[in-house]
Amino acid sequence: MVIGIDLGGTNIRAGIIDNSIIIRQNNAVLKNKDSLSDTISQFLDIISPLINNSIQGIGVGVPSVVDIENGVVFDVMNIPSWKKVPLRDILQKEFKVPVHINNDVNCFILGEHKYGYAKPFKSVVGLAMGTGMGMGIIINNKLYMGNNCGAGEIGLLPYLDFNFEYYCSSNFFEIIHKTSALRAHQEATEGNAKAKRLWNEFGAHIGNAIKAIIYTYDPEAIILGGSIAKAFNFYSDAMWKTLDNFSYPESLKRLKIIQSDDDTIPLLGAASLVE
Repeated sequence: MVIGIDLGGTNIRAGIIDNSIIIRQNNAVLKNKDSLSDTISQFLDIISPLINNSIQGIGVGVPSVVDIENGVVFDVMNIPSWKKVPLRDILQKEFKVPVHINNDVNCFILGEHKYGYAKPFKSVVGLAMGTGMGMGIIINNKLYMGNNCGAGEIGLLPYLDFNFEYYCSSNFFEIIHKTSALRAHQEATEGNAKAKRLWNEFGAHIGNAIKAIIYTYDPEAIILGGSIAKAFNFYSDAMWKTLDNFSYPESLKRLKIIQSDDDTIPLLGAASLVE
């Protein structure tokens, strides 16, 4: 048995995984993100009840670049106090088991590639949209991380007057349109025309992000994850319409864009780091 942990910019989830099955899980909303000591304490508190003598290791996905060799995370997105955190040493000292750390979206696409919709593909990209926007890359069945575990940070590429993350994450709803993705999803589900137009606008931005992905990596498939992927049916048409003028239409015809529908995939991917 191993413990998989998915740290997001808003929430933290931890679960015991046994033979790819989550047999127990703890979830919490991160509190006081401006305090390193408080967030570390909360991190330890959510793991502690899961520790037992059968746990062989801990795998952690974090929204940041990671020094894989030394288990240090840097500049964790949306957690201001996590600038340089020796997370592996902290966890190994506390729980006395091996700890492996990687980027959270890398864990997402690892989970999809091993257990989910990405299994049939040798080269596939995972695009996660929620509090932020991140990407994980599988090339020839191997995770591509770059030199600093920073490959795939498409959300930080310049786009319009800011970057892709500003227009392709919860920022689009909260900062630009003074609402939330959850509320916009609920209103669109109820048939609200204004909310549907909002999702169409969002879909156009996602389409432009996907163009950048295809031009750069030309994957067989893109798996969409994160909380905003749940509203896929409200922005997919606008997304595909934006892709109509892609320069290589034959390549586009072969591309698969798939909505992830398993919330446990990031935990399974994080747990697979231990294997």
